[in-house]
Amino acid sequence: MDVTVAAQGPGSGDQLRSLGQWLRTDQELRGRVGDREGPVAPGALGPVLDALVVALGPGGAATAFATGVIAWLRSRRGEVRIKVTLPGGRSLELTARRVAGLDADALRRQVADLADLVNQGQDGAGGDTGVDGSGGRRELT
Repeated sequence: MDVTVAAQGPGSGDQLRSLGQWLRTDQELRGRVGDREGPVAPGALGPVLDALVVALGPGGAATAFATGVIAWLRSRRGEVRIKVTLPGGRSLELTARRVAGLDADALRRQVADLADLVNQGQDGAGGDTGVDGSGGRRELT
């Protein structure tokens, strides 16, 4: 199953490059993270990084992915918004604003929410994560 991660706002390509580098350092995700480039805009020097595509299979890859995304968000300063989309269109938006102060319980909850979403996508199950076809939103504060 491929999970797509897109960033929104100014500097989104740089944010995606940073997240991609972060995820590629995880042993379980090595070789599973790819870049998806958008079309070259008129007058641009080249394509723009549009999204990351992460191939997740059975096992601990979903948890490694969720842990990596939350840890990366926690290391960011300022406004960062990403959207994780599963095949079929279900998605989860994560917004991080000064999250360095989150306690251990809050971090575990965020990792669990994201891992549950990804695991449900692998199983094809619904569940009650609060995420539907129109997208869900979790804000880390």
